[in-house]
Amino acid sequence: MIFALAGNQNCGKTTLFNQLTGSNQHVGNFPGVTVDQKVGEIRGHMDCKVVDLPGIYSIRPYTSEEIVTRDFILNEKPDGIINIIDATNIERNLYLTLQLLEMRIPMVLALNMMDEVRNNGGTINVEKMSQELGIPVIPISAVKNEGVDELLNCALQETRKKRLPARVDFCPQGPVHRCIHSVCHQLEDHAINAGLPLRFSAMKVIENDDDIIHRLNLSQNERELIEHSIIEMETELSMDRNAALADMRYAFIEKICALTVIKCQESKEHIRSVQIDNYLTHKLLAIPIFIGIMFMIFFLTFNVFGAVLSDWLTALIDLITGGVDHSLTVYGINPVVHSLVIDGIFAGVGSVLSFLPIIVVLFFFLSILEDTGYMARVAFVMDKLLRKIGLSGRSIVPLLIGFGCTVPAVMATRTLSSNRDRTMTMMLTPFMSCSAKIPIYAVFAAAFFQKKAAFVMIGLYITGIIIGIIVALIFGKTVFEGKPIPFVMELPNYRFPSLKSVLLLMWDKAKDFLQKAFTVIFVATIIIWFLQSFDGHFNIVADSADSLLATIGRILAPLFVPLGFTDWRIPTALITGLTAKEAVISTMSVLMGTTVAELNAALATIFTPISAISFLVFTLLYTPCVAAIAAVKRELNSGLLAFGIVVLQCGVAWIVAFGVYQVLRLFA
Repeated sequence: MIFALAGNQNCGKTTLFNQLTGSNQHVGNFPGVTVDQKVGEIRGHMDCKVVDLPGIYSIRPYTSEEIVTRDFILNEKPDGIINIIDATNIERNLYLTLQLLEMRIPMVLALNMMDEVRNNGGTINVEKMSQELGIPVIPISAVKNEGVDELLNCALQETRKKRLPARVDFCPQGPVHRCIHSVCHQLEDHAINAGLPLRFSAMKVIENDDDIIHRLNLSQNERELIEHSIIEMETELSMDRNAALADMRYAFIEKICALTVIKCQESKEHIRSVQIDNYLTHKLLAIPIFIGIMFMIFFLTFNVFGAVLSDWLTALIDLITGGVDHSLTVYGINPVVHSLVIDGIFAGVGSVLSFLPIIVVLFFFLSILEDTGYMARVAFVMDKLLRKIGLSGRSIVPLLIGFGCTVPAVMATRTLSSNRDRTMTMMLTPFMSCSAKIPIYAVFAAAFFQKKAAFVMIGLYITGIIIGIIVALIFGKTVFEGKPIPFVMELPNYRFPSLKSVLLLMWDKAKDFLQKAFTVIFVATIIIWFLQSFDGHFNIVADSADSLLATIGRILAPLFVPLGFTDWRIPTALITGLTAKEAVISTMSVLMGTTVAELNAALATIFTPISAISFLVFTLLYTPCVAAIAAVKRELNSGLLAFGIVVLQCGVAWIVAFGVYQVLRLFA
């Protein structure tokens, strides 16, 4: 059996999914954490699976997450629906519930966060609500694992008995009632042929849902008859069709709540959140506070905890490298194999692994910000600024995710409802510096700007944001001319970060980093070593300047001379960065024949402080990795557009790096 887990954003779906399946999906105190459907096997029931669908507020085909949820229920036809709602905000959550009931699938309602309702003096008459809705209603607390077993047993029972919701008619006698039943009468045969629920089909036709109308295969004459009924309803009520249906649903929700709900008092958590927001979302203080928080995070990461841990790991890697080098020498292994292991694998992969602590420490702090609910405030604060550059406030979610990794950030653009906003946001996401570039920044900051590493880091991040804004302004007035879609986002209460959630995100990032190190970067390192060690006739070279890699680098070198990169090894390292940005440093280490500890000093032989800044700016802005490009192609369903974004990124990177280098030379 397959269960669809559906509900509003931030209502606890992913937490319940983890409780049901035992998996460890990332749970954030941030709307829109789930951007794709996740499938898991229910613990103790090998024949049962549950699908965690994206959070939505209604089943209307306006946003990608609504389409994902609706298409899954209509096309995959799950055996049952577990509709989870936030019991502290029941009126808003029940709107989706009424739409799910119309889909005529066995369903159970999970009243989540009931512990908060009780603690704040509220009560809900569960039995009465169950009678009014015609489905079982189970009170739970997903985060405390209370009531989850009862919920699961009830869902299994309802599904095995194929018990459909007892009620789908929510409207009293009147214009809306007459219109719906008139449309139902005209659609009955069509709905059966299309395999669609009748009441659901009627509501979607009234809402003028093109997809459902197409599935029903209505004739022009039938559509005109239906339209006549709808216009008659609109005339009698003096409101449009969508408002009339919404009014009908909310009237029924108010009736249910009046019968079953005693509202809780304002919670201590909400009072505390409002007081904190007086400062953190203040129109003058919000952005300076955000910049201050980010600077503190970068300082602690790159100058305190991360730096110390990275130095310890570097010393360990060098110790292991030395031991392996000595062992291979004593063994008398072939010099070529010796070079491959030490100069290739250990130099390349080892140089990247040494930055694992920095990645982990940075995401420790960032996951705390997300888990507390502060990231949602950042989205709220940035909304006005984003609208001025032609973006929807919802774009802040993928842009913020882009600071972690471009691939999930590109996927997160599915939450944007218009193609204009999606494409524009996808185009700007790579300008947000992803975590894979941190090793590059860390090495160059340590080599050239050791006492100002934190300032260099935050300067690069701000530069990426500024360039993104400029590109958005240009394209928003030309290629993507038009207005962004209005933005609505709820602000969750602040809460203390969950240790499990923080550690889980840290582990995810560490795992991704290690997988890259021992797959993509490992392969890239071997390829770079091979190209560096052999010439065009596949003879071993004594000097890497005579190698195949040098030949490729010299062909590309003239393009980068105006940016201050005169050594052929620099463009070569940038090319390998297309596989994974961490590979830039591993390639540098291999090409220069240095250990991790020696790399900083070696860089000073091919870079000046000014050209180092130019290089940092270029790596900040140039095209993301192959995985990110593939994600863009998949989301846009266009290889041409994906290639266009690559060309745009490289062009902008070259122009900005050129400008930075030439300006700094004037003041040198």
